[in-house]
Amino acid sequence: MHKIKILEGTYKIRGKDVELAGMVFPMVEEFKVGSQGGYVTVDGTAVAGFPDRNIKIKVDSAESYQKVNSNTKVTAREESDEEVIDRLRERFDILEDMTKACKKGDVRAMIVSGPPGVGKSFGVEKVLGKHELIAQLGDRPAKYQVVKGAMSAIGLYCKLYNYADKDNVLVFDDCDSVLLDDLSLNILKAALDSKQNRTIHWNTDSFKLRNEGVPDSFNFKGSAIFITNIKFDNVKSKKLRDHLEALESRCHYIDLTIDTEREKMLRIKQIVRDGMLAEYQFTEEQHQDVVDFIDVNKSKLRELSLRTVLKVADLAKAFPDRWEAMAESTVLQRA
Repeated sequence: MHKIKILEGTYKIRGKDVELAGMVFPMVEEFKVGSQGGYVTVDGTAVAGFPDRNIKIKVDSAESYQKVNSNTKVTAREESDEEVIDRLRERFDILEDMTKACKKGDVRAMIVSGPPGVGKSFGVEKVLGKHELIAQLGDRPAKYQVVKGAMSAIGLYCKLYNYADKDNVLVFDDCDSVLLDDLSLNILKAALDSKQNRTIHWNTDSFKLRNEGVPDSFNFKGSAIFITNIKFDNVKSKKLRDHLEALESRCHYIDLTIDTEREKMLRIKQIVRDGMLAEYQFTEEQHQDVVDFIDVNKSKLRELSLRTVLKVADLAKAFPDRWEAMAESTVLQRA
């Protein structure tokens, strides 16, 4: 693959045209003219700060860039803090939009993967909670449930039956037992099939089904969201991996992986800025003190996450005069 150096060209990042003169990219396709003018297609994956896909750089002509030696290093573009925050917010906004689509029934299933404590559950439950509040005001039954912990295959079958109607949503939050069991995965594949009629069967005799009045087959019209830390590619069992791939093929997949300490800290600042600590009714100074404590001690924390922010906020609320000393003893690693 040839590499090119941009002499004059721009690329739109978060709605703003960014000048790329002097930057080096792997070239995918030569200069072309489209409906919005001339462009050259390059591999954005290779350059830090750009989307992980092919991108079109806006240029006037083929003279706006030059081919360079294949040994020339691609340019690393350093994102500003605000650009990182906007990029992360965009990913989590997509999560909220997809959750709304699940609630409407436009999306049947979604897998949300990423490390703990970055706000996966927060984003999903915020959207569904608004719908739940409207249902409660109208004195209507709940149409979503968050399932956590362990669950058997027959427990899964019954839970799907109870939420089988259209616009019902089941959220499996760190309920990884249903993703690591052959029978449960077969039930989920039937529930989330791409066919118009999604019929689930339980073909063995069961006292539990008889006792709870659950039929041995039913049509599932609801949606499901799986929030997990599991990396499907890392599952060792080939049989189980095949099941997971079949489930993944039925779901939209959102990867919310945040790799660096800087990104995690900026994500924390973004979500706190957006109101995560509003219920604590802190003054502006108290609010900033909590964030500053996390930022200053980020390399010493047991876990750099939103959960840790809430722990520190709890201490600041309960012990306003000595919360820092208490936080040092409870959330920091020992030297």
